[in-house]
Amino acid sequence: MATTAPRTAGTRTPSAPPPGIRPDRTRLPRAFYWMVLPAVVLFLVFHTIPVLQGVFFSFTDSPGYGEWSFVGVDNYVALFTDPRVIAAYGFTFRFAFLATILVNAFALAVAIGLNARIKFKNTLRGIYFIPNVLSVLVIGYVFQYLFSGAVPTIATALGIDRLSTSILADPQLAWVGILILAVWQATAFNIIIYLAGLQTVPVELYEASSLDGASSWRQFRSITFPMIAGFFTINMVLALKTFLQVFDHIIALTNGGPGTSTESVGVLIYRGGFQGGEYGYQLANAVVFMIVIIAFAAFQLRVLQRREVSA
Repeated sequence: MATTAPRTAGTRTPSAPPPGIRPDRTRLPRAFYWMVLPAVVLFLVFHTIPVLQGVFFSFTDSPGYGEWSFVGVDNYVALFTDPRVIAAYGFTFRFAFLATILVNAFALAVAIGLNARIKFKNTLRGIYFIPNVLSVLVIGYVFQYLFSGAVPTIATALGIDRLSTSILADPQLAWVGILILAVWQATAFNIIIYLAGLQTVPVELYEASSLDGASSWRQFRSITFPMIAGFFTINMVLALKTFLQVFDHIIALTNGGPGTSTESVGVLIYRGGFQGGEYGYQLANAVVFMIVIIAFAAFQLRVLQRREVSA
């Protein structure tokens, strides 16, 4: 027997709009537009317009002040024959690739340890995250003191002649000090991302593999890494992009020296553009470097995503 639901007094049921009249669905989208509009305006004013202005001046010989004139693509052509620019790109890419590999290796190892059933796990997670909240410049000056004072003193006492002087004053070793600071500071953030990924791996998979006699290495290779492949991709892309733009670490430790042995592309653009009267020329360098970073990030993301699918 069919029954009908009782209607409560004072309540209204939604009625269909009359034929030929479309329901008003614009009120909610408009609210979203008004919420997004301030961010779009701020992005255009403080990001897009300055970028377009920089691209415009990259076709000029502007020193950053006074008169200027158009030089066409002369700045871009000169970049590819400038030995200082080529050396800066070489240093930046060698540093970025090595730092990206080391940061991800250390971060993954520490994250696996912090995800295990150990005592004081939460306390250790907090301690390992501290480097990420500290200013790079402040920590850079602390590391400068260590490399210039404490390390040579200890090395002299131990009879290690190679480290008896500051490595920051050695053109062959100065980059090592920058690398140590960058890896120490950046590992903390990657640990957090890997920890988030490790906590999404079902514990039942490890229990089942243990019953089958799988070793720890086999569990990592067949379960852990494939399950956190997406987090690995994020960390690799973010780390490479960050290290390609290395600047603060160099300013704090060597300021690009000795000579120009640790001069990255970012430091070269800053020095030449704001201190060397090469405003237009270094803007062309910045435009090329921006395109290179975007291309590398897109290529890296595509390759690693294919690996996720095949894993």
